[in-house]
Parts: sequence; structure tokens; C-alpha cells
Amino acid sequence: MSKATPKIPAWMDLRDDAVTVTLTKPIEANGVQVDKLTLRAPTVRDIRAATQVSSGDDEQRELSLFASLAEVNPKELEVLALKDYTRLQAGYFRLVQDDEL
Repeated sequence: MSKATPKIPAWMDLRDDAVTVTLTKPIEANGVQVDKLTLRAPTVRDIRAATQVSSGDDEQRELSLFASLAEVNPKELEVLALKDYTRLQAGYFRLVQDDEL
């Protein structure tokens, strides 16, 4: 019996090195209105840096990591609608998931 490949949502563009998520509501990022955010694939250095600045706060760690990967200020992600933040989380986890899982 073969495993079914999880369906990629229409709002997600998944590549080997990045994921682009379409937002339900545009935000301002780096001074520009955007309706999509792209997260590049993280490195171990990215994870370590986010852990260092979070002081043990898991939510801050994730926010710092996503901001770094999207090359935006963490404050810019704080204005995301919860639905859009959940999309970023889903995109991130698809990006780092092992192909064999």
C-alpha cells in the first residue's frame, strides 16, 4: 500500500528551497504592501539565532525565525491575521518536512 502525498493548498507554492504563502489580507513589509510572503529554507544557524534571541519563549522563537526567513521585521509579522500566520506555519512545516515522511 502506498502513502498518499498530502495535497498542497492553492495558497501555498512549495519548492525545495522556499515556500510562498498567499495572504488573505495584504500587509506592509519592508515599506511595501505585499499579499504574499516567501520563507526560504532554514539553516541550523537560523534556528540557533532564533533560539538565542527568544530567551526561552517558543512563540518569540518562531516569530523571530519566520521573520528572518522572510527577511522582514518581526513586528511586521505581528499584524498578520491569525489565519495568515497559520498559513505561514503550515508552509514552514511543509518546507522542512522530510520527503519520506
